[in-house]
Amino acid sequence: MSRLLWVRHAPTHAKSMVGWSDLPADLSDTARLRALDAALPQGAVVLSSDLSRAIATADAIAGARPRLPHDPDLREINFGDWELQSFDTIPDQDELHAFWDRPGETRPPGGESWNELGARVNRAVARVMNAHPGRDIVAVAHFGVILTQLQRALRLTPYQAFAHRIDNLSLTELRLDPDTGWQAGRINHLPG
Repeated sequence: MSRLLWVRHAPTHAKSMVGWSDLPADLSDTARLRALDAALPQGAVVLSSDLSRAIATADAIAGARPRLPHDPDLREINFGDWELQSFDTIPDQDELHAFWDRPGETRPPGGESWNELGARVNRAVARVMNAHPGRDIVAVAHFGVILTQLQRALRLTPYQAFAHRIDNLSLTELRLDPDTGWQAGRINHLPG
């Protein structure tokens, strides 16, 4: 049975919709980073999205674990024209509400839909699982990325997946059983 241990990157403290913008992570909570490192299997391989907040977090918790190349398919959802805007500044509020209330095919202008994000992340997961069969894999990524995989493991609708909380520097454990498919273990676990 393979395990994929998802870690959400350290906080950026942005008060807006942050997708593909490359904002730095605040790595000042060294106690939390040490606890997270200690909670991860030593024999795991580590990868991250190619955004600096995920890279820096992965580097901070990798320890002696092998570090894989950054994967752009593990980026957060592309918010397009909504990037770095607060919810109340989006001109088309009906479209914004549709994006959050009926996620799936609704796409921000110039961005990607929830289903497109899920397909992109599924491809990345398949690649890394095929390249490292039977290994524990630590993937440092983003809120939306982790929710797409939780959606898959728990067999949820996109809207149901949005109800889950994924805190910064939390650990979400998913297992791939060859007979039953994806299963969820710990969700939003905060070691320490």
